[in-house]
Amino acid sequence: MKSLSEIETTSKRASKAAGFSWGVAEEIGKCIRLLELFGLPGIKNLNKFYKDKDQKSLENINSIRKNNKSTKLFCPVNLGVSFLDQVKSLESLKKITFSGIAYPLLLIPFLSRSSEIIGKKIFFEFDEINFLLNFNVNISTNYLKHNFPNNTKKGVISFVENKDTFSDTDWKNLYKLSENTFVEETDSLMKGAAGAGLTDND
Repeated sequence: MKSLSEIETTSKRASKAAGFSWGVAEEIGKCIRLLELFGLPGIKNLNKFYKDKDQKSLENINSIRKNNKSTKLFCPVNLGVSFLDQVKSLESLKKITFSGIAYPLLLIPFLSRSSEIIGKKIFFEFDEINFLLNFNVNISTNYLKHNFPNNTKKGVISFVENKDTFSDTDWKNLYKLSENTFVEETDSLMKGAAGAGLTDND
């Protein structure tokens, strides 16, 4: 079994050989490592992407807007790098749509890392496939097959506002129970606490 370090290094070198700058190649290496760490077929999809990318005319995007359309498929790497760079300003848009994206699986680790940067979950859906990116800690999906589509006609990215999963009543009940562990302050505890003493040495 290949180590995550081997996966990252080889993906980075292969990406440089495929025509990307060393900087972008390094980002790709990190992202493929992340996909494989979460059990998603990063190496497989990167190989397929590099076999196809020279035969397809892909759209690069520099400035991401709320609605992004093109007659060509968006490049997942260029889109991912742009999203990662702009995510702090993009979160105010709440929901962002894209026309066709090539190899959408390759975009997912960029979104996962973006989620960590802004401290919000990011929801990505395409072709009835959903991914929830959780602060770059885990990835949830409703897609259980191993073969991901090579492209999608539409992709939607949504920023999920942080909120509790429990009610105020649930919290109050749990907090009230936790109060049973509180230690009542006594004279002996006050005397033995840090900084306490009968004399002042200053």
